[in-house]
Amino acid sequence: MLRPVIVGSAAVALLGASFSPQAAAASKAPPPDRIVIDVVAVNGSGCPAGTTAVAVAPDNTAFTVSYSNYLAQVGVGSKPTDFRKNCQLGLNIHVPQGFTYAISRADYRGFAHLESGAAGLEKASYYFQGQSQTTSASHRFTGPVSDDWQTSDVTDVASLVYAPCGVQRILNVNTELRVSAGSSDPSNTNSFLAMDSTDGSVNTLYHFAWKECP
Repeated sequence: MLRPVIVGSAAVALLGASFSPQAAAASKAPPPDRIVIDVVAVNGSGCPAGTTAVAVAPDNTAFTVSYSNYLAQVGVGSKPTDFRKNCQLGLNIHVPQGFTYAISRADYRGFAHLESGAAGLEKASYYFQGQSQTTSASHRFTGPVSDDWQTSDVTDVASLVYAPCGVQRILNVNTELRVSAGSSDPSNTNSFLAMDSTDGSVNTLYHFAWKECP
């Protein structure tokens, strides 16, 4: 099962390079050849055309999805549909022959401004095309809060879902942000939850666990 971990914003720099002991023990050395990721689909109100990009780490241990316009909000200045934003990515990950992979960890970060009584939700899930098993986790936020946020979802070794060997399958990554006014007054206040960062874009980091195919 996926174990959600929520940490403070001070740990952002450390989480990008860290693994749980369980996930690290299961991960083989990354293949030496380059990984190529093709974005075959981008759909959702949280990722309009031109606002999403994918990059692969030089050492082939992770990939990053960057957003520049992913924000859910309620209250002053918002539309009725703004309380929920989502994004579905379809990624075609080309790995070197003889290897397969699973997603062992996902790190998300952003900014939350929630008035007293308001609440927010960040949810993420992923699955391989043609497979029924979906891995997902949710994180909740309650107001009052106005600060950076960071969440990490770590998958236990026994629950890692590997792409099938010798078959090219699309990895579907689904994320969602929700904000509820709750007992706050949306006519006079604004609450929002964003996948965002100080440089104007959010970096969502997915860590690979590698396994050699038989």
